[in-house]
Amino acid sequence: MKTYLKIGEWLTMQSAAQALRTAVFVQEQGIAAQDEWDSEDATALHAVLFDESGNPLGNARLLRSQGHMAKVGRMAVLREARGHGYGARLLQALLEEARKRGDQEVRLSAQRTAERFYATHGFSVVGEPFEEVGIPHIEMRLRLV
Repeated sequence: MKTYLKIGEWLTMQSAAQALRTAVFVQEQGIAAQDEWDSEDATALHAVLFDESGNPLGNARLLRSQGHMAKVGRMAVLREARGHGYGARLLQALLEEARKRGDQEVRLSAQRTAERFYATHGFSVVGEPFEEVGIPHIEMRLRLV
């Protein structure tokens, strides 16, 4: 399947990102809708992967830098689109954006089920597991320099 990736501000990416995050986080994983949306969306850079018909397949966001440290979050791929490398494309696109703006480290809170995925992309575990919105997570980081 042909796909294309778009990176942009919330105003231009909101419709696709909201549809995808609702499908994965709210409907599939049972996260309360009020816990999914936050003020960080307005200032984050959003990456959305689309199929050739313009339907969103995957999504992730890159929060604003804080002291040369970036944070990736809200990474999701539709269940039926998993296993095709789409998550890797989204992650690599946001890591490149972080490098371009001079970030030296990227952190993320990985769901424990995705820990191995992030480890294959060079992320290492920081600290102890914790629970967020009822789902086990682990903090991970990647040095860019």
